[in-house]
Amino acid sequence: MVDAFTRAYWDAAAEGHLLIRRCGACGRAHHYPREFCPHCWSEDVAWERASGRATLYTWSRVHRNDLPPFGARVPYVAAVVTLEEGPRMMSEVVGAGELRPEMALRVVFRVQGALQVPVFRPDHE
Repeated sequence: MVDAFTRAYWDAAAEGHLLIRRCGACGRAHHYPREFCPHCWSEDVAWERASGRATLYTWSRVHRNDLPPFGARVPYVAAVVTLEEGPRMMSEVVGAGELRPEMALRVVFRVQGALQVPVFRPDHE
């Protein structure tokens, strides 16, 4: 999972920061991290610290999953969030009761093995 390319992403996550990639040619941000822009195919892309703010795009409350490590966490909310910078990202929503489209979220990090994994919680600020 961690390799030379993604090391910066996981190191930032360990410090509580979410990174995305931004294209120097077309200016668009993207996630998941790639070594080229998925919009214009330029290789002029760089890491950028995301604000950590997002809105809920869609979700599913999962009550059964037999695959590790998910089975130990049921029920959980699998979600797609729209980052403030524009890209959408698959993640999980934690600490939420009732969910609604466009709900304000903020990134938090959960320890998963040796990694800090970005998940989102309601942003009440």
